Amino acid sequence: MPQTIKNNDYFAGYLDTSDEWITQRTGIKERRIWDCAPCDAASELGLAASKKAINKARISADSIDTVICATFTPDNFFPSTAALIAGKLGIKGAFAFDLSAACAGFTFGLSVADSLIRSGQSKRVLMIGSEVISRTLDWQDRGTCILFGDGAGAVVVEASEGEKGILSCVNYTDPGGAPFLTLPSFGEKRFLNMEGQKIYKYACKLMPEMVEQALAKAGLELADIDLLIPHQANIRIIESVGERLGLSGDKVMINLQKYGNTSSATIPLAMEEAWDGGRIKDGDIVALTSLGGGITAGGIIIRF
Repeated sequence: MPQTIKNNDYFAGYLDTSDEWITQRTGIKERRIWDCAPCDAASELGLAASKKAINKARISADSIDTVICATFTPDNFFPSTAALIAGKLGIKGAFAFDLSAACAGFTFGLSVADSLIRSGQSKRVLMIGSEVISRTLDWQDRGTCILFGDGAGAVVVEASEGEKGILSCVNYTDPGGAPFLTLPSFGEKRFLNMEGQKIYKYACKLMPEMVEQALAKAGLELADIDLLIPHQANIRIIESVGERLGLSGDKVMINLQKYGNTSSATIPLAMEEAWDGGRIKDGDIVALTSLGGGITAGGIIIRF
């Protein structure tokens, strides 16, 4: 994670806002920002996260045959950020590519990783979410600049024996909502733009629906969920999703107060924190759900 922390008072210093206003409406207290980020910032953040994942998995980097990076803030249009991360890890010959699904990038990518392994095309996948969103923000736009942070997370995915692993994945795109969350590739004003109320409505509807559909696909019920790890965008959205699914607060992972919305990195960051904090135990059923620009949405059920 970047070392610079910008708390709500930073924004209150030059915008018409306050710590209380931001906290009540978003749940965010601070976020990590890579000031003066270099051109290869996304691959550098992804590299750091990848090294942690590889070490935790107790594997060697050269045993990875596929590298996927979910990002909407890549180092370049091409070569892919995934290819650059693979190179920095010393991986040669791996199937490496970027995936663009905005804040649903990690669940989309995990679904692709699952499919590649089940088909036999891949044996060990490094799945990364890496974002340097600070480079896309209009720092005078109170509706967006207070929400986002920079960060990266990664996991290693491979086939497992028995009943553990990814049980089901569902993915969804509604192009009708595409104009409500955008980041142009070209033009003078290449800033992230969002119609917050419309995205809020999409998220409160689609994120729980993705969990319900993924559960049904896995032959499970809501009562089987031990922990929900939702995309960390807004506390009100997270609370709404939990209520719709009938989950108590102790079954919903929340850490956006520390990092803000890091897009494709939010779920792996929250997953690591939940794992290290003992909130994920052997045999637990964990649900992931996300929503991003597109409109994209995804749900995944995992047995740990």
